[in-house]
Amino acid sequence: MDLSALILADSRFPGGGHVHSGGLEEVVARRIVTSVRDLPGFLSGRLRTAGSLAAVFASASAHAAVTEGNWSLLDSELDARTPSLAQREASRAQGRGTARAGRIAWPSPVLDALLTETPRPHHPIVLGALVGVAGGSPYDAAMAAAYLSVSGPASAAVRLLGLDPFAVNAVVARLDLHSVCAEAAAVAGDDPAALPSPGSPALDLFAEAHARHHQEEVRLFAS
Repeated sequence: MDLSALILADSRFPGGGHVHSGGLEEVVARRIVTSVRDLPGFLSGRLRTAGSLAAVFASASAHAAVTEGNWSLLDSELDARTPSLAQREASRAQGRGTARAGRIAWPSPVLDALLTETPRPHHPIVLGALVGVAGGSPYDAAMAAAYLSVSGPASAAVRLLGLDPFAVNAVVARLDLHSVCAEAAAVAGDDPAALPSPGSPALDLFAEAHARHHQEEVRLFAS
């Protein structure tokens, strides 16, 4: 992987991802996930749906960064594939934080053009653009996005349930990120309107429920 992708996938990157649980907080509240043995199913499902979608658009964005792609079209196509308002808001919040930090780490007219067209871009769009600007490949961008889609919820599981971090990390290590990222990279140059649209109605519903509960009680995570 390109160094930029590794930096962006690092939990210490100041993009704001640490305040999002990727739906894990809501499923913990519903006692759907209560132990390490519940995590593989949840994380694998998230990887193949929300993670795959993020990987596809991060990959396409990395391609667009070197081919003068249409940023507003990419962003609107991802928006159309994200039916949950809560999920869209979380993605744009992370996108804003990642763009702020990324502009300092990898200043580029490409990123300036992206933010001029879409001032509040989705997280995978900014992530992919930064990897592309730094010289990384669409596969690198897909890997960073896919990894973040499962590492965030995994970290949240440790914090919410007090799980063994070694056992949780082992679950993440056994996930098949490569095939998801290879599939995403294979369509990086396609028309944005024709990009895949994997989705998870359950994650959408959990996100909306979490947003409502977040207004009623104190929650550890924003989403």
